[in-house]
Formats: sequence, C-alpha cells, structure tokens
Amino acid sequence: MSTGIPSSARPAGWARLPRRWLGAWRRWSLWVLLGALVAGVLVTLVWLAGRYEASQVQERLERDAMDAVADLRRALARDLQDMLALPGGADGILAWQGQANELLSRRPELVRLEWRDEQQRVRAEAGIPTQQDTAHSEAAMACANARRLMAPSYSASYYHLLPGGTGAELMEMCAPLVEAGRVRGYLVGTYSLQALLADVVGPQLQRTQGVSFTEADGTRLARVAAQRRGSRMFTAQQLFDLPGNTLVLRMDGWHAAPSVFPNVLTALVTAMSIALVSVLVVLVRDTRRRLRAERDLAEALAFRKAMEDSLVTGLRARDLHGHVTYVNPAFCAMVGFPAAELVGRAAPMPYWPPELTEEYSGRQERRLAGRLGPSSAGYETSFVRSDGSRFPVMVYEAPLINAHGVHTGWMGCILDVSEQRRAEELSRTTHERLQATARLATVGEMASLLSHELNQPLAAIASYATGSLNLLTPLPGSAPDAHDLHEVQVAVQRIAHQAERAGRVIKSVHDFVRRRPHTRETVPAQELLDAVLPIIRLQARKLAVQVAVEIAPGLPPVLCDRTMVEQVLLNLTRNAMQAMDEQEDAAARLLQLQVRRAPAGGPWLEFSVADNGSGIPEDVAARLFTPFYTTRTEGMGLGLSLCRTVVEQHGGHLAWLARQPRGTVFVFTLPADGQSGPSN
Repeated sequence: MSTGIPSSARPAGWARLPRRWLGAWRRWSLWVLLGALVAGVLVTLVWLAGRYEASQVQERLERDAMDAVADLRRALARDLQDMLALPGGADGILAWQGQANELLSRRPELVRLEWRDEQQRVRAEAGIPTQQDTAHSEAAMACANARRLMAPSYSASYYHLLPGGTGAELMEMCAPLVEAGRVRGYLVGTYSLQALLADVVGPQLQRTQGVSFTEADGTRLARVAAQRRGSRMFTAQQLFDLPGNTLVLRMDGWHAAPSVFPNVLTALVTAMSIALVSVLVVLVRDTRRRLRAERDLAEALAFRKAMEDSLVTGLRARDLHGHVTYVNPAFCAMVGFPAAELVGRAAPMPYWPPELTEEYSGRQERRLAGRLGPSSAGYETSFVRSDGSRFPVMVYEAPLINAHGVHTGWMGCILDVSEQRRAEELSRTTHERLQATARLATVGEMASLLSHELNQPLAAIASYATGSLNLLTPLPGSAPDAHDLHEVQVAVQRIAHQAERAGRVIKSVHDFVRRRPHTRETVPAQELLDAVLPIIRLQARKLAVQVAVEIAPGLPPVLCDRTMVEQVLLNLTRNAMQAMDEQEDAAARLLQLQVRRAPAGGPWLEFSVADNGSGIPEDVAARLFTPFYTTRTEGMGLGLSLCRTVVEQHGGHLAWLARQPRGTVFVFTLPADGQSGPSN
C-alpha cells in the first residue's frame, strides 16, 4: 500500500513502519480534521447563538428606552394640559392656588407651580419654595424662550437643596398665556427629575433594569435602579429633547450569560433538519404560489388590456392634482392625440376648445376640490380633435378608490355622442315631416268641409251685395231715400260679419298647418281646446255629431308642445267621429271632450275623448298603435302611432278603454306646470 510520498523523500525509519500503522494514522487524521471542522461549526453556531441572544436583549432594551421616552413625553403633555386648565382671571388667585395644590398632590413629579404676570412677577404660587436666585434665573430664561417661541419651553436642570439636608435635580417649565395674539402671563412648573423617573418610568421597569437622566457629556442627573441580576450589562440611550433643553435617557439592563451549550449538538442537528425540511417545503409552496399568482396576474393583465383596447368608450384617469395618469386607446382615437402626449399633462388639455378653457378649468378645480359630487348623471360638453374638428361628448366621472380605501383620483368615462346627435336630429326632422304630412292629410280631409262651410257665408255675402247694389241704384228721376241707405248699411255689416266668419275658418286651418314651434310652453287646457274646436266642429256639423266639452275648474296650465298636442286632439276626435259615422241614429252621436286632474295624483292632467260608436274589435286592438296599420282604405295608419309618440315624449301615457254600453274612450296624460297656479 503506497502512502503517496516518494521513496526518496521518506525518512529512513518510515520504511520500517508497518503498513497498518500508516493506514490508521491516515484515518485518525481524517477524523481529527472532521472533528475540528464539526467543532468549528459548533463553536461558530454557539457564538452566533450568543450574539443573536445578545442582540435580542439589546433590541428589547432599545424598545424599552423608546417607550420610556414616549411615556415621559405623554406625562409632560398631560401636566401641561392640566396646568393650562387652572382657573385664571383677576379674582381667581385663591381658586388657582387651591387647584394648583390639588394638582401637585396628584402629580408627584411637580414640586412647585407659579402664576406670573407679563413682567414675570409672581401672582400666585404653590408647592415647596426654591432658591430664588437660581430658580429665578432658570425660570426667566425659560419664559424668555417661551415668549420667543410662543410655546412652552424648558430650562436646563439645576441642583436644589431641599429641607432636611437632601437635594434634588430640578428643571423649570414655562408656558406662555396668550390672549389675542399677546402674552398676558406665564405658568411656571418645577419638575423633579428623580420623581419624574420614579413615577413615570419606574412602574414599567423590570427587575433587571435601571433608568437615569444624563447630560450629553454623560453626567448623571437622576437615577432609578432595580436590583442587579446577572453578570452582563446592556445599555441603551435615547435623546430626550425638549424645547430649550436636551437630556439623554439611559437605560441599563443586567442579564446572565447565554446558556446554550447543554445538548446544543442534538438541538442544533434537530433544529437544522427541521428547518431545512421546513424551508424546502415553504420554498416549494411559495414557488408554486408565486408561479400561479404570476400566471393569474399575467392573464388578468392581458384580459384587462384586451378589454380596454376593445372598448369604444374613452377612459381617462386623473390624480388628485389634475394630472392625467391613464388613457385607453379608444380615448386616444377619439381626440386624435397619442397616450404619450396626454399622460402626465395638467390643465389646460389639448383637446379643450380654446374659448371654453376657463370654464373647463373652473369645473376641474371644483371637481378636484370636492365641491362637485360624483356626476352619475354625467354632463355634455365639447372636445376638439387634433385636426381641429369638434364633436360633442358625454362625460361621467367617479372617484378612484385604491385597495386601502384611499381616494387617489378620478376616473372619467367619455362617450362620443356625435352619431347619437345626428340620429336625434334625423329623427326630429323625420318626426316633423310626419307631423306635417299628418296635418296636410287632416287638411285634405277637411277640404270638403271647408267648401261646405264657406259656401254659406259666401252665398250670404253675394246676396247681401246684390241687395245693396239694388238699393243703391234708384229709379230714373228719383234719389235713394234714408230707409234704403239704412238697409244698405245693415247689409254691409252682415257682409262684414260673414266675411269675418269665413276668415276665422280659414285662419284656424292656416294656423294649424303653418305653426311649427320647437319649444314647450305653458298653455291652459281651455286654450288647447279652443284652438282645435273650430276645426272639430266643421267635421261634427257634416257628420251630425254633437260636441260636449267639460273642463274641471282650477286646473293648472299644461307644459307641452302646443302644436303637437293639438294634432293629438284632432286625430283622436276625428277617429271618434268617424267611428260614429256608421251609427244609424244621428241624434245619438255624441263626442265628449273632458279635462281633469289625473286620478293617480301628482302634477298631471288627464285628457279624454269619448264616443258612442261601434267600439274596437279585439283583432284591431292588438295592432291599434302599429305604424301604417289602418282599417280605412283612405287612411295612412299613422294617426294613433303619432299620438302615442307625442304623449310619451311629454312623459305621459296614452291608453284606450271600452265604453259601456257602447263606444270607446281614449285617455292621455300631460304634465302640469308646477310653477304656475291654477288657471281659469
């Protein structure tokens, strides 16, 4: 068995050593090396455990020192609040002293209280007397600093001899009494640093801790110490800075040396094995969870991105300062500006019309200031594209709330309503054309009525004119007498009356055909009926129909489009009279027009048109309001459809009911003007 050492380099005695000895030496060397490695690892682990335990003790001591400083600050703030609550005024010295003594009994850290005027003259005092020179000097410096800061100030500590040969380290606190922006006096409180530590920090101390006040150079001013337990001391220092004075709070802790050597090997091996397995399990789970979360997040982001890119609605997000933080592709396509040019910009925006910049800026400022609530109903405005063209938009905005419930900005939803406005304009134009067509159709149906109605006044006018000419043409050789002149005058008056009658008939039809208002107005119900009654009565006389009108008293005006409502009344009355045309008994033909308040209540008026005709069959009732559906050969089938459209545009409702014993009643509602009173 070779040892790996060249023969020329071996000592002479090596040749005589048995081979098993060399093998044993090699194995022992390996074991020693392994033992040293294990021992080094164990020593390192023990050292690290000791360091860790020491760092934990030091951290706890640091936290205790920070908590002690916080307790001291709260105690000083509480004392200041109680001192400022003492009664003041010119006549309150006795009450002030009484409550000051009570406060001193409740606050052992306070040994003296003084109430001084603006010149720092003592008006009232309570507690133990202090050395006048030192106390006056420290308190005066604190009050001067408090007057300069207009806030409480603390003096540097000083040593004061107490009765009985003892002494204490004291500190002055001066709080200015401010009234109307001026200092009217001072409250001076004297603290005992020893009592402050004992009463505020002492109850929270553990049995192995001590706390003390020191100056910056380490000079100890006051100390509260617990029983010392342990051989190792830890120290933590916290700066206790006050207005006008700075102290250092030092906290000492005693602990025994860490005892981690017994059973350390077994504990370490077991702990390391458990920790290794636990770490592996945690790592595997965490890796799987992270991969799953990343995959879900990527899918969610891809889905949201695809959804935002497919939206036709513009989205715009702004922060609380009005800067744009996000725009989607639909918004960029809408205004013609890329996202890089919009994100990060503040008012004015490049898509705002120049002449409306101030209005939009004011609206945005009110929105950001919270003076405008969430605009769930939205508002309509105009934007400008990058090419200069303008288009109307509807804007809906809502607050942006993050996952922690914090308001971080505003999210706006912008809709391009250009096509909608064009469709509305086209619909309005088409509706107006249908209205005009319906009115012309009505006029065409009334042409025969007009000819019959106008024949009577025209025939009367011709007769009166012929008689007047005969009266004005005397016999040869004679002059017209006074009686003939009087008859001529009467005849001319009747001619004027008949001409006026014919003019009223023509004017009513002319006004109906030509009137085209586009805005709603308040119209009394009586005026609506008066406007269409002449035309209704024309057809009623031809068809031998009696017309009865009933209007309830005290009704408010109707808020409506006058021409459109008159068209509804004409269509319904014409249908009613045509329904009674087949009735053999002409004396029983009765058209009833009624206006009253809606039975359901509210600001609504109910109009009804009733006839006693043959009624509406069931097969016709199913398609009664269908456009272009009619049962008459000469009809267009648009009357009832237009009537329902007009009523629904006013927010009302059009319905029909069967009348007993026979006939039909059409009822529709219109909104009443809530701002106006009743009309007569």
